[in-house]
Amino acid sequence: MVFGRRIAVLLVLVPLVSLNLAAQKTVSGAGRTDRDAIFIDAVQDINEGRAKEASSKLSYLTSNFPQEDAYWYYSGIGALSRRQFREAAGYFGKAVALDSSNYWYRERMAFAWSAAGETDLTIKTYEDILRDFPKKSDTWYSLVNLYLHNKDYDNVLSALDQIESSFGKSESVSVTRYDLLMGLGRTDEALSSLQDYDREFSSPRVLTMLGDHELSQDRDSSAVAYYEEALLLESDFSPALLGKAEVFRMRKDDDGYFSVLNEFFSSESIPSASKGQYLSALLQHLDPYSAQKYLSRLDTLVENGLAVHPSDSIMLQGAGVYYYRTDRSEMARDAMRKNIAAHPRSRNAHAGYIELLNYEKDWDAMSAVCDSAIAAFPLETAFLDMKNVALYNKKDYRGVLEGSRRIIEIAGADTSRVIPALSTMGDMYHELGDDRNAAKCYEDVLRINPDYAPVLNNYAYYLCLQGKNLKKAAKMSKRTVEKEPDNPTYLDTYGWILHLLHRDAEAKPLFKHAMLYGGKENAVVLMHYSLVLEALGENDLAKVYSKMAEDKAKEEK
Repeated sequence: MVFGRRIAVLLVLVPLVSLNLAAQKTVSGAGRTDRDAIFIDAVQDINEGRAKEASSKLSYLTSNFPQEDAYWYYSGIGALSRRQFREAAGYFGKAVALDSSNYWYRERMAFAWSAAGETDLTIKTYEDILRDFPKKSDTWYSLVNLYLHNKDYDNVLSALDQIESSFGKSESVSVTRYDLLMGLGRTDEALSSLQDYDREFSSPRVLTMLGDHELSQDRDSSAVAYYEEALLLESDFSPALLGKAEVFRMRKDDDGYFSVLNEFFSSESIPSASKGQYLSALLQHLDPYSAQKYLSRLDTLVENGLAVHPSDSIMLQGAGVYYYRTDRSEMARDAMRKNIAAHPRSRNAHAGYIELLNYEKDWDAMSAVCDSAIAAFPLETAFLDMKNVALYNKKDYRGVLEGSRRIIEIAGADTSRVIPALSTMGDMYHELGDDRNAAKCYEDVLRINPDYAPVLNNYAYYLCLQGKNLKKAAKMSKRTVEKEPDNPTYLDTYGWILHLLHRDAEAKPLFKHAMLYGGKENAVVLMHYSLVLEALGENDLAKVYSKMAEDKAKEEK
């Protein structure tokens, strides 16, 4: 339709006539010039975000001139802008009914159905489109993704065949087919699909996948041949390098393994992210014996990576973790400091160094780095939380109170941050012996969330330490066990309160359960259990747990 094809031109024009829509509606049988002007205004309204005005004008046009497909199409565009996806699909459907030869009308209808979450209708629309427009490659790929989403694998394979028939073989189609066939357990077909592609085209990715396939079948010589062929095409293709390194590792050929890894870490074209990811995986499996045996070779890998990426955050962070894992604390700190110096606006750089200092329990240094992070990111409450950890371990409870107040101030109405901060304040007031303010903070938390287990537990435990309101404490503590029945801390609190209420027979099973979920690792829990057993007259068993508590207390010092 000619008028519909004028739309792209009209979109870029500034309307020459601005009509009052209310007045226009009173005109019987508006002329072409008048409704064109209304339509141009409506399109401009959509482009400039005036959804309500556009909808009113387009509603007038579709009501009075329903034969104009462009009016329905732009009604759909307006509905999309308002995120009314089902309504949009209906409008696009009207446009398609008037002009089914317009690909874009049908494509937008498919998009609207997809946005509305109607996968089956989206698939049907795409299938209808491809019957009339079989050369639309983007539509084929969209359809493949929908078939995959629906786990309709037969149709995926059929669609991939149609894509290759229409557009020729491609790496992406061959790889998708291979992955799908492997997932379906059709290994021979999967391998054949890659080999067919490899016979006609040269692709480092496909060659590497063939190498990986051979390696998975314990055909390491064949795997190396494929990896080397891939590297002839692209000398620093990282998947091929790492595949080749894996062959040497499996053969226990240390020289070959580290030689290939040095190529990998020394390459200027391989991204630092790939090196950092490999280094992280390597460290996860690095046992103390291997770390000592291969220390100089591992050092060389890290040094080569840093030489190529001297100020890269990923490499500096990775180096810091590596040096820490190999017991070289000062080198680890140096790498982390360099990372912050090179990237003062990086949250990860600060967080990485803070985490290292937390592991080392260097509370003074941790507090100082937290101050630097807080100055750089004043609205990031996570750094205030970490500063509180450092201050708490320094027994600076008033400092923790101040930090928690700042968190609450920044958090505003965000209760996910306000509640933990109020809870921490309650704990700090308790440490300072200010039970009145501690109780006030706990009550404030429970007004926001009556089921917040950490406060229910701590509040209950502190009440029982004071020896008052034990029934209230028992009620709160019981709720924590109901919420988390395997939490040894909560079980201990409730069991101990029951003991203080002389309900030892009820307390005993709670402690027995706590022993199964970590209670044996806590001297206080063990001692509480021994006292409950003693109260029940089980003196021999009580002595066993009392001795365990003494031994654990010595370990914890």
